[in-house]
Amino acid sequence: MFRLNIKNHTYIALAYFFMAAALGILLRLFYITPIAANYKYIIHTHSHIALLGWVYLALTAIIYRLFFHDAKLSKKYRYIFLATNISLLGMLFSFPFQGYAVVSIIFSTLFLFCSYFFTAYTLKNTPKKHRNTHYYKLIKAALWYMVFSSIGPWVLGAIMSSLGKTSIWYKLSVYFYLHFQYNAWFLLGILGIAFYLFYQLKFTFNPSEFKRFFYLLNSGVILSFFLSTYWTNPPLIFYLAGGLGSLFLVLAFYKLFALILRNKMKLKQGLSPFIYRILQLASVLLIGKIVMQSLTAIPFFADLAFKNLDFVIGYLHWVFLGFVSIALFGFLNWLKLIKLPKKAFYLYLSGFLISEMLIFYKGLVLWLGLPFFSDYFLILVLISALIPVATGWILGLNLKSK
Repeated sequence: MFRLNIKNHTYIALAYFFMAAALGILLRLFYITPIAANYKYIIHTHSHIALLGWVYLALTAIIYRLFFHDAKLSKKYRYIFLATNISLLGMLFSFPFQGYAVVSIIFSTLFLFCSYFFTAYTLKNTPKKHRNTHYYKLIKAALWYMVFSSIGPWVLGAIMSSLGKTSIWYKLSVYFYLHFQYNAWFLLGILGIAFYLFYQLKFTFNPSEFKRFFYLLNSGVILSFFLSTYWTNPPLIFYLAGGLGSLFLVLAFYKLFALILRNKMKLKQGLSPFIYRILQLASVLLIGKIVMQSLTAIPFFADLAFKNLDFVIGYLHWVFLGFVSIALFGFLNWLKLIKLPKKAFYLYLSGFLISEMLIFYKGLVLWLGLPFFSDYFLILVLISALIPVATGWILGLNLKSK
């Protein structure tokens, strides 16, 4: 029997975040100077390390902290964690040189199995005291969505070999995976952690309120996937399903924020001013995410997003670098899994906000045919560099204090 050092788990997640951020700078340097690397291969590396290295490991570290902090664990958990990191390192050192090929696919497949084992381990071993709580229901649903999202990668191989990358089914399988990662696994995982916080601060609300919120949220998550099919000009029923999903999500988050506002004083008194501001910011970014996602229920905006890659990149970074990562910083700091220096956080925030402005600016320029200043890509690189500098600062400080 052993106790996993959960802080080490978290530091490894931060290290992957730093590497993903550094790879993001490398991608932007392609527009400035010749780089002896394959752009698409670096994109694959960047996205996999960001989503599976940073977010997955950070979320699973917090889930472990919530459910197993006081429990002794078998070696099975250590093996799952070790295999997960072998798969991540395998992807990190294979994607840049071959993209999607035999070696990278093997390590990607290993990661999927590791995520299944983590899900099974968590659902089987979570102590009974947690099982009837609202936060457990949300985290349990998040884990199942993570498993469900893996249908996308599994069918991708069959589609590539039979129909090719030009098939609409190829893109739809990728969108399926990303939707249930971003809008289900990440979203419900963070909401589950938030409800654990609410539980600790003794929020007052009627259980029926949570039930309505939970059903609206899950209905919205499932139906809003059809927003990702609009570019195929599908039958009318797909448009109706996507629109209904957006409506359900708006109603769900209206109920959530009504609950939070009603218990605002408990939240303010139960958290340090710094963590309170971080979670406030994450809430604002979540509202922005819901607004942007809901706009794509209108065919005009869905078509605009499909044709303008900068809007898509801006949205994905808004969710990943903004809502998800900032919420994770706040919760990791609250749970004392990391030390978060204020200056490093605000440096990160500056890099995120200004780079988002630049990305959406480029999208608007291309859409409206406005003037485009010549040093755009250089300025974007310099501003974006604040993100790996900040994450490296946070990582270095935590390793030094350890």
